[in-house]
Amino acid sequence: MIRVLLADDQLLVRAGFRALLDAQPDIEVAGEASDGDEAVRLVRDLRPDLVLMDIRMPVLDGLAATRRITEDEALAEVRVIMLTTFELDEYVFEAIRSGASGFLVKDTEPEELLRAVRAVVEGDALLSPGVTRRLIAEFAARSKQPASAAGLGRLTDREREVMALVGMGLSNEEIARRLVVSPLTAKTHVSRSMVKLGVRDRAQLVVLAYESGLVRPGWLG
Repeated sequence: MIRVLLADDQLLVRAGFRALLDAQPDIEVAGEASDGDEAVRLVRDLRPDLVLMDIRMPVLDGLAATRRITEDEALAEVRVIMLTTFELDEYVFEAIRSGASGFLVKDTEPEELLRAVRAVVEGDALLSPGVTRRLIAEFAARSKQPASAAGLGRLTDREREVMALVGMGLSNEEIARRLVVSPLTAKTHVSRSMVKLGVRDRAQLVVLAYESGLVRPGWLG
């Protein structure tokens, strides 16, 4: 059973998400929070698998709450999906950089939301649909503190190649077709890269690919 915490200051939004999620046989809503501070407290108490976290909330916003969750080693297994009203939210890149596994706009189709919840809990990152690659590229280009590329020296040539393709938004299946390898082999290269670079998930691997200069925003076309 996938246990989800809802963090949003709008009661109607939480009610809508709860109705959708609780109707699924493999998902249950473990709790609800109306601000970021309450969300952090409930995450520590309830240890959900996933938090659907609104970016803009009173007391403590979703970005700060996400940082507190992802920086707590005791909560390493908890994943966060940021919720935003606008696709090009100025805080989305920083949220992913802070450890969120992705983001969704609030008017996402119900089927897409359910797919996102299941995918993130299984260890994937939510880097679709639509504008996500462009958004990450845009904010990575604006990053005031780019990461050092030194860590990339720990990767093999093939792992660097795979990381670049991840940064360009390709799925494991697309990487496998591009490199003429099996999807399992592509997934293995991605996993090893994340371990060597010490990143939580695929979303942070994408950000690091841009910040280190391995991928340039203009390459997306």
